[in-house]
Amino acid sequence: MPALDGRVVLVTGGGRGIGRSHCLALAAEGAAVVVNDPGVGKDGSGGDAGPAADVVAEIEEAGGKALAHNGSVTSWNDVADMVDAAVSTFGTLTGVVNNAGIVRDAMLTNASEADWDAVIDVHLKGTFAVTKHAGTYWRSQMKAGRPIDAHIVNTVSGAGLWGNVGQAAYGAAKAAIANLTVVSALEMRRYGVSVNAISPLATTRISEGYFGGRTDDSALDPRRSSAVVAWLQSGESSWLTGQILRINGHRLSRIDGFTEAATSYTAKNGVHLEFSEVGRAVSWIWGTSPRGLTDTAG
Repeated sequence: MPALDGRVVLVTGGGRGIGRSHCLALAAEGAAVVVNDPGVGKDGSGGDAGPAADVVAEIEEAGGKALAHNGSVTSWNDVADMVDAAVSTFGTLTGVVNNAGIVRDAMLTNASEADWDAVIDVHLKGTFAVTKHAGTYWRSQMKAGRPIDAHIVNTVSGAGLWGNVGQAAYGAAKAAIANLTVVSALEMRRYGVSVNAISPLATTRISEGYFGGRTDDSALDPRRSSAVVAWLQSGESSWLTGQILRINGHRLSRIDGFTEAATSYTAKNGVHLEFSEVGRAVSWIWGTSPRGLTDTAG
């Protein structure tokens, strides 16, 4: 029996690139897939029903089950309809892959308000909206006495984890999604929902300008992360939640997130830091105490 037999997964941004690869991998493992994609350009402009329809056709030709949805993740009503469409067509919804994204890169001093809002809307609001509507469905099912084993997979990036010049909006949105993953995991666990994120390194329409034209590099093939996504939609992964998995070619690693360094400095008066010792304190915790200082952390 396929690993995802009986699963129904909604994939946003599923018409191209990484999203398309996720849809095909999920279907190959037996899941019914709702392929959401409004077919916009990489800057969010335009629209075309073709990409989602093409992926559905590919899945169905291989013997799988799929449904196209062309709504926008920035629309509250469209997102509600995605969830309703999954349930009405396939009888349930067991998972979500929040993959939809656009870019409008610009240096901070050149960025416009419209560009900032557009990127934040698709990435951050879109991820929240889909999580909220799917979560509301699963909560209602749990309260009705139906067992829930559901899975949310969010998408973050190196730009959000470590920053990247010219990607203030994109990086800020992805960093926020990393935190939203943790918060969602804490809140949704009570309903039988695991929430994790992936940070895939791949060449897509969004990222192709950042790899020096390495479009034929197999390590950057969008399919590299799709097996991980499929596993995260399976019952085998239900124990894991609130985590970020980094996929870099054939390497899988865990992102630890913000951690507090082991070295600390305690105020001399035992109450609070005085202005006069803040410089000393910062130097100490960075391990670069000025020559001649012999203080130890209290």
